[in-house]
Amino acid sequence: MQNKRPVSILICALGGEGGGVLSEWLVEIARAAGFAAQSTSIPGVAQRTGATTYFFEVFPVPATELAGRQPVFSLNPIPGALDGVISSELLETARCASNGLPSPERTLIITSSARTLTVPERSEMGDGRLDPAALLHIVQGACRAHHVLDMHQMAHEHGTVVSAVMLGAIAASGLLPFPKDAYLHIVRASGRGAAASVAGFNAAWQAMQQAHAPLQLTEKLIADIASSHPASFAGEGFPAAVQDMLMLGHARVTDYQNAAYGALYLQRLQAVLQAEQQADDEGRQAHAVTREMARWLALWMAFDDIVRVAELKSRVSRSSRVRAEVKAGGADVLKVFEHFKPGVAEFAALLPAAWARPLLNWNRKRMAAGKPTWALPIKLGTHTVLGMLALRALATLKIFRPRSSRFIEEQSLITQWLEAVVQGLQQDWQLGHEIALCGRLIKGYGSTNERGKENLLHVVHQLAQPAFGTAAVRADAIRQAREAALKDEAGTVLDQTLMKLGAPPRPVKAQPIHWMPRAIGRR
Repeated sequence: MQNKRPVSILICALGGEGGGVLSEWLVEIARAAGFAAQSTSIPGVAQRTGATTYFFEVFPVPATELAGRQPVFSLNPIPGALDGVISSELLETARCASNGLPSPERTLIITSSARTLTVPERSEMGDGRLDPAALLHIVQGACRAHHVLDMHQMAHEHGTVVSAVMLGAIAASGLLPFPKDAYLHIVRASGRGAAASVAGFNAAWQAMQQAHAPLQLTEKLIADIASSHPASFAGEGFPAAVQDMLMLGHARVTDYQNAAYGALYLQRLQAVLQAEQQADDEGRQAHAVTREMARWLALWMAFDDIVRVAELKSRVSRSSRVRAEVKAGGADVLKVFEHFKPGVAEFAALLPAAWARPLLNWNRKRMAAGKPTWALPIKLGTHTVLGMLALRALATLKIFRPRSSRFIEEQSLITQWLEAVVQGLQQDWQLGHEIALCGRLIKGYGSTNERGKENLLHVVHQLAQPAFGTAAVRADAIRQAREAALKDEAGTVLDQTLMKLGAPPRPVKAQPIHWMPRAIGRR
């Protein structure tokens, strides 16, 4: 009991959106359920100068269990001590985050993606609207988790006001110790427009449930990882804002290879963390670069190869999942066939560089002569003993992976990217952050993966160099190039963006011309 503290929620709403009604609903719900609660309000200066904020607190223990004692509530929200922030307008959410009210360790933010333009935005001769991506970036760095809903669209579709939608989002968030029926009872008793309010409430509830499912799965996975080997992170010195992503990344690379590979992952992140702490010594950016690197570095270090595919396909968990997906009963016989078509690149990737090079040269000569690249179609019945043994035998090649040509090449490319991030942070935090976000370009496998790595390194080598301009200019150029690279697979938009920025486009790759024989009887 002595460790309990009030649950605090800050509500940000514009005039006419029912923020006051929402705070009254929450107090009524709490008191009807037997909990002590209170709310206060801070009015905005004008209709669109700022939101009217409502501060709600509830003690999460029924009053009957307090033995006559009364909880002490705050009159105003305390920076860093909020459990939740819910806002009906994106700029107001970013304004709240910029004022330091949410906490990266504690606060859940629920915001609408809708915008109501401010007077300065409307007064611009051109397009004076603020960039919603920049606003959302501020929000993301100021909280432990966030949900973005189009609350105004939901309210419009169901003929209600935003406050009903906001209540549904709060109810589904799990911040307050009340069941769904307790919320609905108060809404239904609100009189005129109750049916529309219930519809808006349910729309937000369903949207939050769909968005919350992956978060719940992630939280369970993090809890399982932490309980299974908590000692892995003792004394590492990483801030709380990156711990969840760090644990997931460390578990992924350790499972991919071994504990030594997991230690290398932590070592690499330590270098990034040190550089970021020097670049952002006041901690205003909530270690966003280290967090992004924890995500993208783990994905790159655990790159897909045929050994990894064989290992995943031969796991018991996969067999159970397949049986569940096809709804096979205990007495049903299920046959599973795995289709592979590894080519020269996949086989060469497993060999040492000295052996892989002649094999790749041979394949290039074949392609230059107009022949297709060599590949070996394989069909394995993994429901059979021989099929499963073949997969397990291939999976055991994992111990030889660090000596393979591809592993060595991938580590070299990763090192180049890491060094670019650290050097960028040493010059400017935003520059390092933009280079770190380029990890998004590494995805897929085969030619898609190769193209992503080439794009990343070309962008970094051309746009991150001091000769290109100031740190701010380079950061903006890298952002534009990264967004362009994600728009099309061919890279046409990226090349156009690079030339527009004054950087050389990607080098043209020679491609063989395949002459097709004309069909008989056609001219």
